[in-house]
Amino acid sequence: MKPTLFISDLHLEDAVPARSEWFGAFLSGPATRAGELYILGDLFEFWIGDDALSTTAQQVATALQALGSAGVKCYFMHGNRDFLVGRDYAERAGLKLLPEEQVINLFGTPTLLLHGDSLCTDDVEYQALRRQVRDPQWQAGVLALSIEERLEMAKSARQASLQHTQSSSMEIMDVNAAAVDDAFRRHGVPRMIHGHTHRPARHAVILESGPAERIVLADWYDFGSYLMASPDGIESVRLES
Repeated sequence: MKPTLFISDLHLEDAVPARSEWFGAFLSGPATRAGELYILGDLFEFWIGDDALSTTAQQVATALQALGSAGVKCYFMHGNRDFLVGRDYAERAGLKLLPEEQVINLFGTPTLLLHGDSLCTDDVEYQALRRQVRDPQWQAGVLALSIEERLEMAKSARQASLQHTQSSSMEIMDVNAAAVDDAFRRHGVPRMIHGHTHRPARHAVILESGPAERIVLADWYDFGSYLMASPDGIESVRLES
């Protein structure tokens, strides 16, 4: 039985070609031996619309389409940086778009997948922004702007995000324990996989229903990595440089 792979927080962009090279090596190597690939958000550093594809976005679409044509099912969940990725790009890349929360049967264990930013409820300022940018009317308004205007918005948003990160405590930007427990209860699962926080780890969680596990994916800032699940278990794998 082929393994299932999970990645998130690659933050691909033209300005950092090394990450794209790692991703290309991943797609032409380990990913070809998988049955399914789940991308849990922030594949790209920013996204201003399917009508304004960067060189990196075009190359990624071609590589993902090839992987899908080889028989690997590829899924994409929006992150806090690439929430405007639409159906046109998904079709071009051979990706199936997922909702904000998705439960899958991972080799017999019901597992909740999500990007992870919805769990960071202590960051009240960010959650307010998240509600705004996820609103379909707001998104339609942004996509109606010119490409130049959207680029300026993206630059401003990145600067604001950097300032917010620098001025906020690490605890505020991490997940809230109550939000995690609530997600487990709502979906009735014993396992959760997410990214966003850039704090890769495997956390044991004790619920009223019994023990559970929360797995946090690594970012690709310093090197590429992926989570591999198989009937034999789950392990984090670092890409060869």
